Amino acid sequence: MRPSLSGLALAAACAHVAHAQSARATRPALAPAVRQFVQVDTSVLALTHVRVIDGTGAPARQDQTIVIRDGRIASVGNASTAQIPAAAQVLDLTGKSVIPGLVMVHEHLYYPTGPGVYANLVESFTKLYLAGGVTSMRTAGNMNGYGELAIKRSIDKGEKAGPWIDATAPYLEGPGLGLGQVHELADAAEARRMVDFWHDAGATSLKAYMHITRDELKAAIDEGHKRGMKLTAHLCSVTYREAAAMGIDNLEHGFFVSTDFVADKKPDVCPGQGPGQAALAAVDPNSAAVKSLIQDLIQHHVALTSTLTVFETFTPGRPVPPGIDVLDPIVREQFEQRYAATQKSTRSVYATLFPKARQMEVDFFRAGGTLLAGTDPTGGGGVIPGYSDQRAIELLVESGLTPLEAIKVGTLNGATYLGRADRTGSIVAGKQADLVVLDGDPSARIEDIRRVSVVFKDGVGYDSAKLIASVKGKVGLF
Repeated sequence: MRPSLSGLALAAACAHVAHAQSARATRPALAPAVRQFVQVDTSVLALTHVRVIDGTGAPARQDQTIVIRDGRIASVGNASTAQIPAAAQVLDLTGKSVIPGLVMVHEHLYYPTGPGVYANLVESFTKLYLAGGVTSMRTAGNMNGYGELAIKRSIDKGEKAGPWIDATAPYLEGPGLGLGQVHELADAAEARRMVDFWHDAGATSLKAYMHITRDELKAAIDEGHKRGMKLTAHLCSVTYREAAAMGIDNLEHGFFVSTDFVADKKPDVCPGQGPGQAALAAVDPNSAAVKSLIQDLIQHHVALTSTLTVFETFTPGRPVPPGIDVLDPIVREQFEQRYAATQKSTRSVYATLFPKARQMEVDFFRAGGTLLAGTDPTGGGGVIPGYSDQRAIELLVESGLTPLEAIKVGTLNGATYLGRADRTGSIVAGKQADLVVLDGDPSARIEDIRRVSVVFKDGVGYDSAKLIASVKGKVGLF
């Protein structure tokens, strides 16, 4: 017997309801501690008359309507022809822009609060990241062991406010760093055991550090790949070419920490950041040697993470970084003293290195390399989550990318690298509603990326100002 048209309609309606209930079931109920920051939370939402910068690098589209249903983008189209569901809550965003939520891949949940001391600041940092428009992030190095895994789980359960986190295991590092919070590997076998242990504990990415040997790095890469984990690194003892040949996935800090140009570089020995940076500062960015290294990385499919924000704080003549007013007064004073000393320096290698290394990042991007973005809230302080992520995009434009290219680096490129481009990173129907509403037009004035109004994560709109106010003056304490 053939079903009637009314029967088909009823079946379709039941299927739609079941789908909607299933979609809602995947979004955890938000705890009161999270709900206090929520500005918009409805099953059907229409963002009307908004400028859409979709994260693909395509030109901005004017006067668009985005329909969000159960946390996902249902449609994107011209406001004049868009079909807005009768039950939708409507937000008129005339004059505003929407970009994808930022996907940043060199972030941390710790911060320098004293000489050689890094404090676990997961509570304040996760709120600041979300407030700044970061909806997905990788912690590129873990000083806190289980702390980062715990905050990730709490965010995923709706118990805490913050971005989705790709949680990196504690650093894979050899002897030489001299920091008590970092374990020192004994050999390649221990590197494999460490990868296995932290994978089983819940870590999803790996980060190698300055004094790791080639054998240890190769073992970690291979073991990580067996476990479905990508490995990135801040290198020194191993050159970029050596790591690329081993199959490394990602290299941190652009070219700032490459030791490929140190004339007397010894295998498995870190010459120190000073000699490495001096050698790089002496290199011509347009030389055959630099172009050859760039091509080698591209041929081996190695992504490069730009972290210009942390190096800007070391460079004389650069502005005070944004967001330091959220710091605890003592922590803020420590940074301000260091910043003042930096401005007085007349012999800083960064005066030469900063412009050269950022040109090399742009050249890598223009040659077809996969450029990612991050901030690295370490160094001597001043790199503040959320604020620095916006600044990272601004610095890419200052370096030579167009605003649309820089936004793509900080959104779709990051999502693609993390294997999440089917869910986030661009504004496309079917993806999660991870969106940032901005006052102004960052496609024309990249500084408008700082003018965050609402941050949507999984379709829930968070009040950026409330998130910041909840931690202002206390960052450094928790």
